[in-house]
Amino acid sequence: MSEDIRSAVRDRYAQTVRQASKAGCGCGCGCGGASQSEQLGYERSELAAIPPEADLGLGCGNPTALAGLQPGETVVDLGSGGGLDCFLAAQRVGPGGRVIGVDMTPEMIDRARAAAGKGGFQNVEFRLGEIENLPVADGTADAVVSNCVINLSPDKGRVFREAFRALKPGGRLLVSDIVLSGELPAQVRKDVELWTGCLAGAVIEQEYLRLIQAAGFSEVSVVSRKSAGGLLDPEQTEALRVRLPNFSQREAAELGGLAQSLQIQARKA
Repeated sequence: MSEDIRSAVRDRYAQTVRQASKAGCGCGCGCGGASQSEQLGYERSELAAIPPEADLGLGCGNPTALAGLQPGETVVDLGSGGGLDCFLAAQRVGPGGRVIGVDMTPEMIDRARAAAGKGGFQNVEFRLGEIENLPVADGTADAVVSNCVINLSPDKGRVFREAFRALKPGGRLLVSDIVLSGELPAQVRKDVELWTGCLAGAVIEQEYLRLIQAAGFSEVSVVSRKSAGGLLDPEQTEALRVRLPNFSQREAAELGGLAQSLQIQARKA
């Protein structure tokens, strides 16, 4: 099932790029992505300083705001998408620093590279690859960031081990992601549409934190949390009931309430 999930996620986000390109806006709906990103914790002023093509209105937080990035540092972004967090990080680390974005969707990489060229960012590069197998050498990064992507991986433990490998000693991990407050029904876990929508692949908070610690990280802590109940709108809930006819309307409506958006930090000793 892992390859099916990766293929579905890749197709979903390739479609996001195509929709955004067609609509001429960041979020792909013609409304302008900035307002949605502001709700996720980004400042209007920092969004105005990056290429608009980078803002696809995705994510569930602003991990670069937690990273305490310093001039000259190297940052790796897991699941970099259109490059929003990479460009924000690039401004913080300055011309002496370096930012590497990794994404498995070719359309995302193409869009991010085009945005970097348009914006004149010389200290950012984007690499095609899976976050479970980072195309990054050992001990490269001072900070690894990720924004609502690790929940999409069928092997989260490996993602965290790869992040640990890529970090220098003393390096830090800053993650915004979706976790659960309770177990999902087995039939929901198998629903590929809900995997690509950041719900079916999410795990319970305690398990998520355990996986980070098991990878070798210390000082693992939750910086902030908020409800992510908006993951399923009424149209998506009804579509789920069509796909899973034995799933009641009440059960479908309760799914979104299990999801929380957490910002987490950890350190490699």
